[in-house]
Amino acid sequence: MMMNVQQTQIRNFGIVGHGTCGKTILSEGMLRCAGAVSRMGKIEDGSTVSDYREDEISRQISISTTLLNCDWKEAKLNMLDVPGFLDFAGEVKSSLRVSDFTVIVVHGVTGPEAGTEIAFKSANDENIPKLIVVNMMDKENTNFDSILNQMKSNYSKKILPLMLPVNPGPGFNQILDVLRKKLLTFKTDSSGKFEEGDVPENFKDQVDQLHEELIECIAESDDTMMEKFFEQGGLSEEELRLGMRDAIKNESVIPLFCTSASTLAGVPRVMDFISKYCPSPTDTEKVSAFKVNSEEEIEIDANPSDPESVLVFKTVSEPHVGELSFVRVYSGTVKSGMDMKNTTRNTNERLGQVFYMNGKTRKETGKLVSGDIGAVVKLKNTHTGDTLCNPKLGITLSEIKYPFPNIAEAIHPKSKGDDERMSVGLTSLHEEDPTFIINVDPELRQTTISGQGELQLENMVTKLKTKHRVDVELSKPRIAFRETIRGNGDSKYRHKKQSGGAGQFAEVWMRIEPMERGEGIDFSDSLKGQNVDRVFVPSVEKGVMAACNDGIVAGCHVVDIKIDFYDGKQHPVDSKDIAFQTAGREAFKESFHSAQPCLLEPISEVEVKIPETDMGDVMGDISGRRGKILGMDTESGYQIIRANIPQANLYHYATTLRSITGGRSMHTEKFSHYEEMPRDLEAKVIDKYKRQREEQHS
Repeated sequence: MMMNVQQTQIRNFGIVGHGTCGKTILSEGMLRCAGAVSRMGKIEDGSTVSDYREDEISRQISISTTLLNCDWKEAKLNMLDVPGFLDFAGEVKSSLRVSDFTVIVVHGVTGPEAGTEIAFKSANDENIPKLIVVNMMDKENTNFDSILNQMKSNYSKKILPLMLPVNPGPGFNQILDVLRKKLLTFKTDSSGKFEEGDVPENFKDQVDQLHEELIECIAESDDTMMEKFFEQGGLSEEELRLGMRDAIKNESVIPLFCTSASTLAGVPRVMDFISKYCPSPTDTEKVSAFKVNSEEEIEIDANPSDPESVLVFKTVSEPHVGELSFVRVYSGTVKSGMDMKNTTRNTNERLGQVFYMNGKTRKETGKLVSGDIGAVVKLKNTHTGDTLCNPKLGITLSEIKYPFPNIAEAIHPKSKGDDERMSVGLTSLHEEDPTFIINVDPELRQTTISGQGELQLENMVTKLKTKHRVDVELSKPRIAFRETIRGNGDSKYRHKKQSGGAGQFAEVWMRIEPMERGEGIDFSDSLKGQNVDRVFVPSVEKGVMAACNDGIVAGCHVVDIKIDFYDGKQHPVDSKDIAFQTAGREAFKESFHSAQPCLLEPISEVEVKIPETDMGDVMGDISGRRGKILGMDTESGYQIIRANIPQANLYHYATTLRSITGGRSMHTEKFSHYEEMPRDLEAKVIDKYKRQREEQHS
């Protein structure tokens, strides 16, 4: 393993794609080819380097990004094996944030799916080049040509196959290498070794045509190359090799390969291509950063001799080790024992041991040069997304942009005394995974957790139990309904209390009327004359606002009402603040009941991305949820539906949507506005509130 690695030797890439397309086995195959492992592990046996955690072994899927590395042809490959299930979409975002390019894996039978879409979009968001690997070419019913056409039509016309499968299906071991115009025959002993031969006659025209297309793409990426191309009628092999790096970086071409990762067919050639042609940290543009306590954006050079800057892109808690911070160094050379500033949290940190990681296996390296990726232990107050830098540098690196949550559950401990332990555990889990969101709602008196899907939340509940020793229960979250009025109302309320000693007296005359949605509460007075001293106006307002907070017909906040305190009466001795608070509250309640009260429900704006074949079923489901279609569009072979759906009808919507579409869908939801509830549903909410009140007072 390279211990004195140079920037130009480093290749940082995330291996991403839809779940079960073979990303973990591809990374395992790369480790095997490089000699980093002595034999291939199997997902079914729980023996892969990447999926080593108990939950991953039991579920036989990747749940957390795993950092891997190996040496290949004088290059150090830093690989991030990224979960493909949509529940862990945040892992794609954080991994590609620190990658210089990405390897997008596509299943050789099912082709591009929702996870493929997320991978492409995330790579585009980060502006990093892409390689595509069509994997599992040894399976029954593979269809390479169909998948290639789908990829071109859905994502980019620049996608060009640099490998063609000769004998796809069981026994697959022959690949046409377009770049070198050779036939590669891989040995059947899963060693990754192969023999080169001539291209068969029946494939010659196809390979020649693709080779010509590749040369044209490379020529287009550079003006000098273009001139030589027209002058010479082509490019030499050396010119082709030099131009390929720029073509990959500029995405003049997006190479597509075919492999069977489980038998290693094609895997060494993908690694060859990565080591020769893919960007190193020195090939990327200058790094964007911001000065501390300033919005000023600056650029820093990725130079090993410059002041140090590091981004923590993932935090994991490992048994017997504690917290491990996965980091990418963006400038300088980071060493064990170094003092650094956490500019995100304005705290100081001293780095512990610095490691290279291969799954759970750690190898101490002592230092990481600019561009390298590794792990640091024993940071006191540093979490995912934080910047560590030389105190003199004083910058924060651009943040990781995570997806919005689309599923929520109310959570509470099974044992009453475990509230604090649950709170500590939830905070710790959020620091590990920022897509796991905790919200404590004092209005609804509930704690909710939200994320990307049921599987993610289930995994967090398991971690609460195993790591933080607290049992919890999940339930449907309560909805923050609102109360308002449809008409005008008025009241004249007298509060009089005499029970020995000082009495209380206040009379409040009040008018109310509805306002537009979102305008809140507008309290004013139009008192004239001397009937009520204006010193009591704040008292009346305080009583009104208390009633608005407590709710009147269903215990929900009152909104969008204009209130006018226009007259009343007072007593020279018994009128006081508390009396006018009480009179104001009760006057408001009386006028509210007389003004056609109603309930409002929160409406979410939902965007659904689905295959066209599922349009009918999804539209029917939206209709069944009282949804209103706002518009439709097409993007990358998907149909996009925008709709307003009541929040109360979105519980577990992500799960239902994935069930309808076979896991090929994505959706986002965000609060839009409040609108009136249907009368029958309103009555149910009010009746439930009344029953709860009766139970509390019984």
